[in-house]
Amino acid sequence: MTTEPLFRSEPYTRTCEAQIVAVNDRGGIILDRTLFYPTGGGQPGDSGTLKLASGPEIAIATTVKGGPDDGADAIVHVPAEGSATPAVGDQVTLEIDWARRHRHMRVHTCLHLLSAVLDFPVTGGQVGDSKGRLDFDIPEAGLDKDEIGAELNRLIAEDHPVAAEWISDAELAAQPELVKTMSVQPPTGAGQVRLIRVEGLDLQPCGGTHVARTGEIGPVTVTKIEKKGRQNRRVSIALNE
Repeated sequence: MTTEPLFRSEPYTRTCEAQIVAVNDRGGIILDRTLFYPTGGGQPGDSGTLKLASGPEIAIATTVKGGPDDGADAIVHVPAEGSATPAVGDQVTLEIDWARRHRHMRVHTCLHLLSAVLDFPVTGGQVGDSKGRLDFDIPEAGLDKDEIGAELNRLIAEDHPVAAEWISDAELAAQPELVKTMSVQPPTGAGQVRLIRVEGLDLQPCGGTHVARTGEIGPVTVTKIEKKGRQNRRVSIALNE
């Protein structure tokens, strides 16, 4: 079973029509296409609503990738507790929680900039609602959060374009330096891999959603730098809301 991932090509689209193709044994709703991003790559799954053509709305608490019984390319919309169970074949109108999604997009793009400011291998990361963090493999500490924050805000204000592009598995294998994450490798085997390019600053594999220009991130603050093991340094950022 396959769900067309509209969020990849249309990250700014907030609503669309779709059809229910399955409801799994846990009550998860699978559509033929979706704008809802599923949890993955450190980014939370989208929330929002599905409105049935007959009128009722189903609140979606989160979105996840399909399990073994759903199909590798299925995307599962998890209803909030107590929601009605729709029928296969029902037409629905999707509406994502745009304010939340947009904060995820801003934070995720900011973390790409952070990985450009700190040119060290990335050992982990997490996108949150208005905040995020990256973990770096840095043998010696000595990071100054005010200096890092100033550089991040400078790059944000320069308003660099951000765009997606694709390369083949073979091209990625020939350019291993594109992969900054040590613990998670980008998915291969489908023939091509999605890259996110922050013009003039960063290029790396990523399946998440991002803003179209760095200026859209807005001002940020480096809130904390922590030591996580002998060589791990965690750098946390937050949007200045």
